Amino acid sequence: MKIAPPDQELNPGLLKAVQAAREAVRAEAVALQQYLRTETQPLRCAHADAPLGRFDETLDVFAGVAKPFPQEPLLLNYARLPAIPFHDRAAFPWLAQLEAATPIIVEELQAILADPPAEFGPYIKYPPGAPVNQWGELNHSRRWSAYGLWIDGVRQAEACRRCPRTAALLDTLPLMDQPGFAPTATFSALEPHTHIPPHTGSSNARLLVHLPLILPGPARFRVGAETRDWRLGEAWVFDDTIEHEAWNDADEMRVILILDVWNPLLSSAERALVTQMQAAWKRYFESPTP
Repeated sequence: MKIAPPDQELNPGLLKAVQAAREAVRAEAVALQQYLRTETQPLRCAHADAPLGRFDETLDVFAGVAKPFPQEPLLLNYARLPAIPFHDRAAFPWLAQLEAATPIIVEELQAILADPPAEFGPYIKYPPGAPVNQWGELNHSRRWSAYGLWIDGVRQAEACRRCPRTAALLDTLPLMDQPGFAPTATFSALEPHTHIPPHTGSSNARLLVHLPLILPGPARFRVGAETRDWRLGEAWVFDDTIEHEAWNDADEMRVILILDVWNPLLSSAERALVTQMQAAWKRYFESPTP
């Protein structure tokens, strides 16, 4: 099955055999999954107070009914960092400060939405002729739009002027600080019944923070094998180099605030060296060709 050519290249007889093989393998995997669950259930019940979501995911992968979700950074893959979809809040004690400011942020956001600037535009903006892959529906579409207070390490003066209390709050938070790359702090708006397809982010040296601001109805977010519902004013921290996607299932627009922070598993020395290394990388590609 792994070495078989694509379905469209198979003759009808061989295609039928390959499809039958897939169904047989899938059925066997489901049977094994059920057997392993049954065999481990008594011990699992004995440890019901322990967080066992990671074990459940492992069992499904081990049985063959699910796939593992590794980190897949588009730019920088920092060595030996674990693939953790959602990080423990305990590592980010300032989240409570951010969440407590939700009403202030929402008030300033509502003023922006009442008189949106031209910069509050499409999140995905590939140039003409570029391969858009999964972004075909959202490329240059306002179904997913954004308005940045910080973009790639550059403070957006007009946006911060219009959201002064939010900007002041951001100045108190330990955002990632990488000139030319971070911090980024942006409002992200998703129109009703819109799906952001699976994708991965640029670097596992950073993590992203989501703070829901406007939730008119059900909205979901998946990182790896775990799917969560957003809750108004409740933030989470996740690794965006693990495949993730989002849905706004409501009949009105959903808006969140997105921030980036350092991966807490990097030491101060590693953060300084990564910053210097990426700055050198940027200079290398920006310098004239000899």
